[in-house]
Amino acid sequence: MRIRLLMAETTTKSAGMAQSSASAPFAWNPALEDLSDCPSILIVDDLEINRRLLKAMLKNTNYRFLEAKRAVDALQILEKERIDLVILDLVSPGMSGPEFCRQVKRNRKTQLVPVLMITSLHGVENEIQGIDSGADEFLTKPLHPALVRARIRAMLRNKAAVDSLEEAETILFALAQAVESRDHYTAGHCERLATYGVSVGNALGLSRKELVALHRGGYLHDIGKVAVPDRILHGTAKLTEPEWDIMKLHTIRGEEICRPMKSLAPVLPIIRSHHERWDGTGYPDGLAGENIPLSARILQVVDIYDALITARTYKPAMSHQEAIRIMKEEAARGWRDPELIALFASVSNDSWKEGIAEFASSEWSEVQAMRTSLENMKISLSH
Repeated sequence: MRIRLLMAETTTKSAGMAQSSASAPFAWNPALEDLSDCPSILIVDDLEINRRLLKAMLKNTNYRFLEAKRAVDALQILEKERIDLVILDLVSPGMSGPEFCRQVKRNRKTQLVPVLMITSLHGVENEIQGIDSGADEFLTKPLHPALVRARIRAMLRNKAAVDSLEEAETILFALAQAVESRDHYTAGHCERLATYGVSVGNALGLSRKELVALHRGGYLHDIGKVAVPDRILHGTAKLTEPEWDIMKLHTIRGEEICRPMKSLAPVLPIIRSHHERWDGTGYPDGLAGENIPLSARILQVVDIYDALITARTYKPAMSHQEAIRIMKEEAARGWRDPELIALFASVSNDSWKEGIAEFASSEWSEVQAMRTSLENMKISLSH
């Protein structure tokens, strides 16, 4: 991921000019960029002269160029290389430009790579065909070098912004796992909650979007505990009232941490409300009954179950049957959604495995991509 530093424009020509520059807007400082990590552009065209002309238009730029004669070859390059922009012709031997675009945009790994489509065929119908297939920009020959450079700069800026958002989301998931790792007794807790939550969601017939939220909620529900001191989080003595007040704030802190990420909006109700109780005695908002978001109720149920069947410093692990019995008792006291507890009790271990297997298939590739990002981050941090 390229991180560019924004620097205020300065000048040393005169004091007057320096004063003027001090109020100038922030601008990219190319001298601070890592040239070894410059944007990668893949040019796809069966004619070498066309590839040469495009590179000539961009000869004074800090780009890394890769080339392919056919769209099929370009797809293979995209699987192996980090590409920031693809430039290709509408007409391509073996596979048309539009078909190439459709394949790129269907693939979770490459769907955010911008595509600039070029053609010598005039007519608005060709541009419509290209845009409908997923091309991000469309240019008709003859090409104007200045326009080509401007379009490419704009597309690469957008790609860098998207990469920043993806990286920020990955960092949040890594942070959530770091919170979990502070206590070896909770190792694997997030992964199990994601699995159980998706399985219950499947049993309820929830939508794809809701299942993704449950899976992410399994990882992020306690991210706010990063703000809780270890002496409170892992203390062996009973918490004092002031300490308990600090602990309860982790739901609000977690929501605040994740709120800036628009893609995590469906997860926010889980983070904030997974400690509410059916009778309204929970926290932080004292919600009751169906006023508690369904996703939060689901996460709460699987969270309690996992806590019961896992050994902790203050208790041994319980059996599945014991855990279900206690959960039913809590539902009878009015703490938990009774219908949800009953549904959870009927969900077998086999159906959990089937549910997560279906969810983690290629149809749910967002989850696979997130897991890959986390694994890559772990590898990077271990070196």
